Amino acid sequence: MADYTVISDIGLSLVKVLREALVPELIAHPDGVGLAHPHDKGDMNLSLYLYQITENPDFRSNELIDQGGTLRYPSIALDLSYLITAHSASDVLTRAIDEHRIIGRTLQTLHDHNTLRGDDLVGALAGSDGVFRLAKEEIPLDVAISLFPDVPYKLSLNYRIGPIYVDSNRLKPVGRVRERHVKLNQKQ
Repeated sequence: MADYTVISDIGLSLVKVLREALVPELIAHPDGVGLAHPHDKGDMNLSLYLYQITENPDFRSNELIDQGGTLRYPSIALDLSYLITAHSASDVLTRAIDEHRIIGRTLQTLHDHNTLRGDDLVGALAGSDGVFRLAKEEIPLDVAISLFPDVPYKLSLNYRIGPIYVDSNRLKPVGRVRERHVKLNQKQ
């Protein structure tokens, strides 16, 4: 269970894992991996773009959570979908090779490291016992191309992370039963 910041904390946790795997072997500095749209990447060599948030129906709950004197409405379970794109500033002869290596190492890292947990977690998630599963996600090419408006499509990976939970702020006050009234009628 977490506050609304869990969405950014998951993204930053994923960035942390990829920085540890790619820097300095394939990417010169830690700021070369970050959260950005592929078109607004700046000096990044690997951009992670959260392009979709969907509710996870498998983990939906309707149970109110007892918090001693109040009931909290249930959290919403979400899946986050990321587009991961490699960028190289090399000359045209070696640019594709660099990008393929970065994509290959990213794919290898996320395949071997298919959960975010423990030391991977940052922000409000740090020190929690949360476990967040990563899964490679296949999306249709036309959807992938639509994520690159006005620029040519670049080879990218798509990953889904979840479920993550965002707590509800809605509370329902409850009190102890102090008296009861029973009315009995005799059945004829």
